[in-house]
Parts: sequence; structure tokens; C-alpha cells
Amino acid sequence: MAQHFRLSAASRTLSLKEIYKGGEEKAKAMFRKLRWPETDGQPVCPKCDCERSYDVPSRNRFKCAACHHQYSITSGTIFASRKMDFTDLLAAITLVVNGAKGISSVQLSRDLDCQYKTAFVLAHKLREAMAMDVHTGEELDGVVEIDGQYHGGHVRPHNWKEDRVDRRLAKNQTGKRRVVVALRERFGRTLPFVTMNESEGVALAIDNVSRNATMAADEASHWDLLHDGWEVDRVNHSRVYSDHGKHTNMVESFFSRLRRMVEGQHHHVGPQYLYQYANQAAWLEDHRFESNGKLAARAVGNAMKSAVSRNWKGYWQRKAA
Repeated sequence: MAQHFRLSAASRTLSLKEIYKGGEEKAKAMFRKLRWPETDGQPVCPKCDCERSYDVPSRNRFKCAACHHQYSITSGTIFASRKMDFTDLLAAITLVVNGAKGISSVQLSRDLDCQYKTAFVLAHKLREAMAMDVHTGEELDGVVEIDGQYHGGHVRPHNWKEDRVDRRLAKNQTGKRRVVVALRERFGRTLPFVTMNESEGVALAIDNVSRNATMAADEASHWDLLHDGWEVDRVNHSRVYSDHGKHTNMVESFFSRLRRMVEGQHHHVGPQYLYQYANQAAWLEDHRFESNGKLAARAVGNAMKSAVSRNWKGYWQRKAA
């Protein structure tokens, strides 16, 4: 798939249907195999689990031979009620996973030749699917680094100096400032959370880190409570970044990617959406050594296993109401 997206500026003006001419059936077959891997793409009724179905070509659906329920490849998944072709969905997924620091919805809409609204919701649905690989419910183990990074809440100073206020005071702040607390195995997974204060990370560690693990943190005083439950390696960043193997470089690497994603690609992220961008950054960080094709297949597989999104299905209709 990757070769299709090494396009010149001129070729980007072509529609994806021209680029993928004849590829709709291949893309559909890929989605089928990842939706029903146990039967190698043979449709299975989501209502009664019957494997005997027949095509309804006029509606591009299947009909169960047992309960007569009609369903499509994307029924009951995060792509339910889709209107895009499978080639366009596959192109969108490839563009999103290929973006090492993410891709903005404006850029995605231009590459796909679709509305901004379509690209915005589609990208968020993919982030929701990626979160399946991030928040698995398994405890972190080994050496687990913990740290926090603040986002948002910027208060623009007034034009005239005499009208400017002290932005450090709570009454002059926006209330939109959030912190991403990340727990990262030194040789494994990254687990991000969005909280109001960095000190909430201790409670998150209690819920998500094995007591056999070794924690690594900086010298911030709120991490002192970690010593009650774990062996803790501390590093004083005012003096040194790495002290004979004691460091938080891996979690800082994740924060570096997230910061560049938020500020470089999206420029502004609302606090209600920050958790999804953090999950995407964690997913990209954890699978950074995989090939583009494997990343795209992984994202499609997650989307086919994800239920209908309650946050993003009908998003713009609810916003307009």
C-alpha cells in the first residue's frame, strides 16, 4: 500500500478512484478477511453467528440464511453507516498511520478530496480504534517510567501593556489546561491518561502498574508517594538527564511526539479530545518499528473489531441540534 502514497503534487489532484482503479474489490476483500478472520472472510451473521449467508447485490449486503438478518461488512463496527468506498477508507487509514506525528483533518480532507467534517470524524474514529491496543487492561511491568506534560489553557495577553493581567492567577485562567500523565514500560507499552493535575498519576500507577515493577520518575515532590508501593529510581533533571541508568528518557520520547503532534500538526486540541490524541501518539510510539503495511492492517483490524462509536456516530448532527 505504501507505494500508492508516494505521489507527486500533480498526481494528488487525481481522485483516489483513478489512483485505485479496479481496487475496490481488493480493498473490500481485505476488510472482509479482517472482519471475519476465523472464516477467512466468509460472512458470519452478527445476530445469530450463522455462517450461511447469501449476497444481496442491489443493497451491497449479506442476508443470513437462518434468521434472515441483513448486514454489511461494516455493520456493527466503528465504520457502521459509512458512505465512503473501501478504497477511500483504506487510503484514509494509510495516511493516518503513515503520519509519524499525526496528520491534520484539513490535510486529510484534501488528500481524500472530501469534506473537513468527514475527515475530522473519520480520524477520531480511527483514534478510538487505536486505543484498543493501548488500553488493554494488562498491568505494566519491568521498569515503568512516569511523568506528566501540560497542554492547553493558554491565555493570550492583552494588546496594551496596562490592560494585561497576571495569567498565573486562577481567576485569569481559562480552565482548559490539562495534563497528560503517561506510564511507559522501558521496553514495552505506553499508557496515557488525561487529568487535571500531575499528582493524580500516583493513583493511576496503583491501578495500572504491577507491584513487582520498578518505577522511574523525576524529583517532583508528588512522586514521593511512589516509594510506598514500589522500588523507585529518581533522577534530578536540574542536575542530570540520565544518572547511571536512572532516567525517564522513554516517556519523554512519547511526550516529544505528542507535543509535536498537538502543536505542529493540529495547532490546538480541545481538552475534551486530548485523550484521543494521546492514545494515537502512544499507538504510534509503541508500533514505530512496524512497516506501513502492517500498521494499516493493524488499524483496519482494530476498526473491524470495534463496536459502533457512541461518541462519533452522528457527531455533527448532535452538534447542530
